[in-house]
Amino acid sequence: MDSYKTKQRMTQGLIHVILIVVSITMLVPFLWMLLTAFKTLSESTSVNPFVIFPSSWKLDNFVSVWKNYNFLYLYKNTILMIFWRVVCAVLTATLAGYAFGRLNFPGKNLLFSLVLIQMMVPSQIFIIPQYVMISKLGWMNTMAGLVFPGVVTAFGTFLLKQGYQGLPKSLEEAAAIDGCSIPQRFLFIMAPLTRSAMVSLGIFTAVFAYKDLMWPMIVSTKIEKTTLSAALAKMQGQYSSNYPELMAAALMACLPMIVLYLVFQKQFIEGIATSGSKL
Repeated sequence: MDSYKTKQRMTQGLIHVILIVVSITMLVPFLWMLLTAFKTLSESTSVNPFVIFPSSWKLDNFVSVWKNYNFLYLYKNTILMIFWRVVCAVLTATLAGYAFGRLNFPGKNLLFSLVLIQMMVPSQIFIIPQYVMISKLGWMNTMAGLVFPGVVTAFGTFLLKQGYQGLPKSLEEAAAIDGCSIPQRFLFIMAPLTRSAMVSLGIFTAVFAYKDLMWPMIVSTKIEKTTLSAALAKMQGQYSSNYPELMAAALMACLPMIVLYLVFQKQFIEGIATSGSKL
């Protein structure tokens, strides 16, 4: 019995050591970004391995980035894009998911197969058709152009369909007996029961929209109309880069998602656990 407990403690200790090492490894890039943001250009490019901390903690890089790149516009554009993509994705996926999961109509299997096919192919395939549509509509350098690719999501439709299929049929049958129409059953009974799936979709959509780089760089050519990720990519020079300013801008760009996670930490964890998926 004692040997079993000793073996169990050793196993748990080994697991804890591995988790600590992995956690430190994941934190190193963030710490390097944080320290570099306060360094001078010469310190950031020094080959001396012992130059880890800046000689003086100054905010010059943050002030320079804030003046040269209007971060108020970048924050506003990014937050609005995330908000509208989340609203549109949750709305369209909820409606489509309910139709595919609970209703019977001609061509249902064929249409859902097209949704699955869209999930299987790379998203870059749709960039040219989407760009042509945006150009024809005159939505270049507009918020509508940034939101356009996230209005409908195949992943969200699949996720909500699975959520609706997991609900018992007796709920709808009882509502039908009471005289509820299909819209009433959807709005007052079925949709509230899939709230956890909606939260999961909202979390994934927000993270994917925040990380989106290629589309904002294509449709937003003006710096005041683009997002944080695209602005950071444009800061890196072709032949040289000011790494302290670049790291300062990256640190400032991380703040919205850090604040969002701290505020909605419980919803983040519950949403990811409920979906059973990985970011």
